[in-house]
Amino acid sequence: MSPHSLAQPLNIYLNDHLTGAFGGAALARRMADTHSDSRRAAELRLLARQVEEDRDELVRIMNRLGVPVRHYRTWLGVAGERIGRLKPNGTLVRRAPLSDLIELEAMRTGVEGKAALWRALRAIADEDPRLDPVDLDRLSQRAADQARTLTAWHQAVSAEVLTRHGARFGAPSPL
Repeated sequence: MSPHSLAQPLNIYLNDHLTGAFGGAALARRMADTHSDSRRAAELRLLARQVEEDRDELVRIMNRLGVPVRHYRTWLGVAGERIGRLKPNGTLVRRAPLSDLIELEAMRTGVEGKAALWRALRAIADEDPRLDPVDLDRLSQRAADQARTLTAWHQAVSAEVLTRHGARFGAPSPL
């Protein structure tokens, strides 16, 4: 298969992931800002920083591969995150505890998608000298670490939010 025949699917694939990366970075930052006084504040800030670094790494990879960034798509990712805030969550005037659970699930889905991206690029790295297999392995490992962290948080938040006590409106946010 010629490099030209791979260009279009690769361009689409990477821009699709970049759209999600911009939305995920916005969500991670908002989660960290929303819970800045929580017991997990430092972990949330670290996660947000890593998600932003991963997004920036994807842009660098796209540049090395000569894949143009479709900027309108990056705005779509951020807009999608903002629209997601409008979901009904059981309260109108303040943040509902259920928001934490939904946001963790969205972040976990995004991290799983990001891990799949790094694995997909790793699958072609041995044939494409513009891709660094060591960097892709490192990014895959970091995504796996993020997924484990989010899974642990999800278990704790689920237990808090979905119980009768935690589901009361106005209950402290579990993150």
